[in-house]
Amino acid sequence: MVFTEMFASQNLDKKVEELSNLEVWFQRPKDIVRKLWSGDLDIGIVGFDTVSEYGQGNEDLIVVHDALEYGACRLSLAIPKYGIFESINSLHELAEMPQWTKERPLRIVTGFSHLGPKFLKEKGLEHVSFSTADGALEAAPAMGIADAIIDLVSSGMTLRENDLKEIEGGVVLESQAVLVASRRSLNTRQDVLEITHEILERLEAHLRATGQVTVVANMRGKSAEEVAERILSQTSLSGLQGPTISPVYCKRDGKIVVDYYALVICVPQKALYKSVKQLRSIGGSGVLVSDLTYIFEEETPRWRKLLSQLGL
Repeated sequence: MVFTEMFASQNLDKKVEELSNLEVWFQRPKDIVRKLWSGDLDIGIVGFDTVSEYGQGNEDLIVVHDALEYGACRLSLAIPKYGIFESINSLHELAEMPQWTKERPLRIVTGFSHLGPKFLKEKGLEHVSFSTADGALEAAPAMGIADAIIDLVSSGMTLRENDLKEIEGGVVLESQAVLVASRRSLNTRQDVLEITHEILERLEAHLRATGQVTVVANMRGKSAEEVAERILSQTSLSGLQGPTISPVYCKRDGKIVVDYYALVICVPQKALYKSVKQLRSIGGSGVLVSDLTYIFEEETPRWRKLLSQLGL
């Protein structure tokens, strides 16, 4: 069983103790896709743009999780802000420019030699020529070796620094890190399918917990129901499904009594202070806050979708 991780430049491997029969290899992004395709790897984490460029629609590659919420960017067409492009603000306007002919096509430089031509062909641009490059594409228009570029854009700062602009309709695709697997491995090896299931569940639970905190507090009350009524009267204190409330036992005059109830809720990190103030306003005290690592709920729809794709 082999699992891969993107954004690494060395061939390292590592065992993961929590998951049996799992070996992690750190590979270059494009090599992850190629090795999934060849059968050398079973599962990988890589950018969706890389899957689309180097996978080229290969049916053996299945995107198991399409939104791991990091590495967000877009593959986009960018043109100069100056010269003949100064008033051009859309792909349609670019295509309608009379300058582009069979003898003098629109020249585009890109590292995406599959996605770039495919996109512009689908958009109906006829007179286009492509050249390939791996880095510093933004300088190509200023150097006069290209009219435009197709490249990954995140904040857009590099484009602005080079007097380039994105245009309406020019986004080739939106991308972020995805979990991708070999259909062949999933269909023929039960251990790969089981580990993929566990990885998918862990990823979903971790992403669900991101930005959430657990809040524990004590509150005086005559009954758990009375405390619950007070909590649920506050809109930000309902938690995932509702508060968990349990009695706090203490000994007074030789007897076991319940004066307080402990409550546990889950709230968004950004609403924490508001929630603490609301707890205090209804009698909460001794408030404890802790980060969440996982929130496991019902089986993820992505797992059921994967089984359907595999015909299982």
